[in-house]
Amino acid sequence: MRGETTAGPLVRVLGGLALSHGHRPVVVPPGSRRLLAYLALHPDGVDRRAAAGALWPTVCDGRAAGNLRSALWRLQQVGCPLLDAGPLDLRLADDVVVDLAAVQAWATRVIAGDARDDDLAVDPGRIGELDVLPGWYDDWVLAIRDRLRLRLLHALEALSVLLLRAGRPAEAVEAVHAAVLVEPLRESGQRALIEAHQAAGDWVAARRQYDAFRGLLRQEVGVEPSFEFGVATRSR
Repeated sequence: MRGETTAGPLVRVLGGLALSHGHRPVVVPPGSRRLLAYLALHPDGVDRRAAAGALWPTVCDGRAAGNLRSALWRLQQVGCPLLDAGPLDLRLADDVVVDLAAVQAWATRVIAGDARDDDLAVDPGRIGELDVLPGWYDDWVLAIRDRLRLRLLHALEALSVLLLRAGRPAEAVEAVHAAVLVEPLRESGQRALIEAHQAAGDWVAARRQYDAFRGLLRQEVGVEPSFEFGVATRSR
């Protein structure tokens, strides 16, 4: 995906927090890591007071503000320009790239049907495995992690449709299969996978997938697939 490589500062939040500049890793002081992550997940900027409260929710406002000033000072000493710090708000500098932004832009293009040729050439398995700051359990991380997960599932399903339209059914199967592995109870993904198998001429795999989904749904939720699901998967 375009946007993942840059000669300027690059903050990675997918798969863990990392900072690089000019393709070289930069060590982030331990006391500033959460601040850098918070700013990376809020590209439009944040209010200083709100940021302090979110990052240090268990201390008083004065202590939280002091912690924020300390974290800011340390972050400004890492050797590359990262911050645009105003008296009331904070944001990453305009030339700082965050890997999450490139993934979100890809998903937006694919879901809107405006994908470029290189958008269709992504590795769907890699997309399905993307996770925002694994091992972090702050509320502000969990909200964005869940939002990205849902958006990527939607994008992989949309990618499968675009690949089918391009006459590439085998790749369509691979794309939506990555989504089904992440969320096997999502009916839209299962339907897209069955339709991709049918488009590829693999009717045995399509029937096997339908039966497997029906059994899983009965076991986990105690319901049958929707009527619309059955009609759609039998109509091709």
